[in-house]
Amino acid sequence: MNKTQKVLAAFLVLIILFTGAVLSRIWLFKPQSAVQLVKLPAGEYNIEAWGKNYPLYYESYQKNLETAPSPTGYGGGINIQKSERQPELFINFKGNPFSKDYTEDRGHQYAMHDLRESKRIGPAAKGACVTCKTPYLEQFYQEMGWGYASRPLNELMDRAKDHPINCANCHDPETMGLRVINPAFIEAMQRRGIDVSKASREEMRSYVCGQCHSEYYFEPGTFKVIFPWDKGLTPQEMYEYYSGKPNGFEYDFLQTDSKVPVLKAQHPDYEEWQNGVHGKFGVSCADCHMPYMRKNGQKYSSHWMTSPLKTLDESCSPCHTQGQELLFNQVKAYQDNTWQLQHMAGENVARAHEAIQKASQIPNVNQTELANARELLRRAQWYWDYMAASNSMGFHNPVQGLNTLGQSIDLSHQSINAANKAAGTNSL
Repeated sequence: MNKTQKVLAAFLVLIILFTGAVLSRIWLFKPQSAVQLVKLPAGEYNIEAWGKNYPLYYESYQKNLETAPSPTGYGGGINIQKSERQPELFINFKGNPFSKDYTEDRGHQYAMHDLRESKRIGPAAKGACVTCKTPYLEQFYQEMGWGYASRPLNELMDRAKDHPINCANCHDPETMGLRVINPAFIEAMQRRGIDVSKASREEMRSYVCGQCHSEYYFEPGTFKVIFPWDKGLTPQEMYEYYSGKPNGFEYDFLQTDSKVPVLKAQHPDYEEWQNGVHGKFGVSCADCHMPYMRKNGQKYSSHWMTSPLKTLDESCSPCHTQGQELLFNQVKAYQDNTWQLQHMAGENVARAHEAIQKASQIPNVNQTELANARELLRRAQWYWDYMAASNSMGFHNPVQGLNTLGQSIDLSHQSINAANKAAGTNSL
């Protein structure tokens, strides 16, 4: 074999070795692109058991333990008191525990801990408060039906062993398919003509979030959790629903000074999203807050439920090609404008409470006009609180949000004018 032949033979051997390595990588040692199904027993609520079999999901879920401010400065995962930035809360929630303790929400792992530590919870608190805090809800409802809602909260928290929101809230342990375990959501959807059990996977990628990130109230006497969706999901439609005193429910509390029967909003994120651009065009909650990731060739859905601004590439870039800086600035502009009006609306609501209090102390005050002032303020506070209690600072639905806050401000001014008229004066 001459020199040329030796070179060619060596080159051929290299090609064969390289080709063999590539083929082995592709066919023999190919990393799994899909997660392998591992069945877990029904009623497995220990997150460690799930994490052992689904390490990538568990690893990302553990990131919810991080506490950090929001990229735009609104919300975030540090449980500071909201009143530090919004002192009007002390007046608007006077007569309600929210005036004593109203912190920013933290990640899902803190759900049970923060419930135990909340100054809004006392010895008489009912089991309804545990509805969206633990997967043990499934077991409680199976055993007691809605009877669990009137059980002592401490009893149910002890039974739940402080297991917070985790995989079992949203996944069937045998099939890993998405599921909803909150009966309040299932019943609310049924009243709207929607059978959750027949939902598509894409619909479920929002339903699993909506089962907890929604407005609700407790039925008087039973403490059953009810979502106020029978007339629609906008703040105006829900207010009309509440005006009918559904199931005997009239208000959450009486404001101490003005005696206004206040409706306290509870994180209506699902409602806000559904009527917004992303909701209308079929973009699910998980698309943005739990985007698809890849690690070592394996695709998985991130279970770090956080601001999409922390995962812009994965959350936003699949649909938006404008660049990260432009996208970030657009979101911040929405939130800046919403915050400005939200803060203004909250301050005007507080002024209206003060005006009504002063008017009510005047002898021979016009009770008809005073009642009108209270009704105007009740609606104004609901519109303000609908936005203040939401977690997106307006981003889920900027058009509806700014309109709602504008109406709140106008209604507060109308309430102040009605209080002045009731007192027979031009200003109070």
